[in-house]
Amino acid sequence: MRMLLVTGTGGAGRTTHAAATALAAARRGHKVLLVCGDPIDWLPQQHGLDVRRVDPGAHFRAELLALQEHAAPALDLLGAARLDGEELTELPGSDRYAFLKALREAADADADLAVVDLPPLHDAVALLALPGQLRRYLRRLLPTERQAARALRPMLAQLAGVPMPAEWLYRTAARWDADLATVQQLVDAPGTGVRLVVDPGPAAAAALRAASAGLALHRLPLDAVVANRVLPTASADPWLAALAARQQAHLKELRDTHDALHEVPHTGHDPRTPDELAALGHLPDPAAAPRAEWTVEDRRADEGVLVWRIPLPGAARSDLGLVRRGDELVLTVGRFRHIAPLPSALRRCTVSGAALRDGVLSVRFTPDPGLWPRTP
Repeated sequence: MRMLLVTGTGGAGRTTHAAATALAAARRGHKVLLVCGDPIDWLPQQHGLDVRRVDPGAHFRAELLALQEHAAPALDLLGAARLDGEELTELPGSDRYAFLKALREAADADADLAVVDLPPLHDAVALLALPGQLRRYLRRLLPTERQAARALRPMLAQLAGVPMPAEWLYRTAARWDADLATVQQLVDAPGTGVRLVVDPGPAAAAALRAASAGLALHRLPLDAVVANRVLPTASADPWLAALAARQQAHLKELRDTHDALHEVPHTGHDPRTPDELAALGHLPDPAAAPRAEWTVEDRRADEGVLVWRIPLPGAARSDLGLVRRGDELVLTVGRFRHIAPLPSALRRCTVSGAALRDGVLSVRFTPDPGLWPRTP
């Protein structure tokens, strides 16, 4: 199954274009799953198209009630009053976890293509990075080597005089890790791409550069960029003609930033029927975009260093942050952050410099004489 993740700037029409892309693929005979965060109740079920809506409220209530049930003995001991589902309202940020659950369920769907209407750009990148981050937290908080000693926990609890984590906690952590691994595999799969929908205005080029850098930081390929609501250039109305001319200038900046730019004309209103969506069928077909490789160059013979080359198109030098933390490199680009494990050869080196040129970050590593094998 291929997956197309659709995001964009706020109000640019990403939900409309996710629905249009899914409908067009279904009408071409593919089995398509459309996962949407915003309601599109006006889109009825079509042949070959399965529409599922993410419901953060229902997901939050179900997860909290399940946690309350597992922790019932401790809560009863404390005299806590149970919460009812009717009184629960989701907390800020809970929509991300509802999306993760929807992506997990999409992995089991009987479909040729899954189109996912993600939140706006910055939230979307954070969401796609979340499975790896949460798995990292689980490994730190509940290491697998400690989980393996389950039979010894009652004895350890008596010796230490403190309660040990309950069995259900380890089972829950294992289930979460398996679900997160499935989502991460789906996002990292060769057939997965991200499509960006932008409104061709003054902030579009900056948003595209930020998207390119944020996605590249997490090695997510940008499938295509869709410029929405493009005005006709030929107009008798001077005001509309001037507006279209300014829009064309912004479109030129977008084309200079990304060569796979597709323009969608302004229809005068947002599509609200399947036939109106089908009129947008000239949108590009979802394609498997190549993922950029992070390569290590061996320059020890000439310069005495190894260089880790990390493609970061759209990144600015002023937005970059770089910190070595043990066997990991903490990379920051603007509002985005990624913790990347070092390749084995670089773990025996020290960071000796970094430079950003032509959209590629080159991090220089000098071999540590105390750790690097001596040459005969």
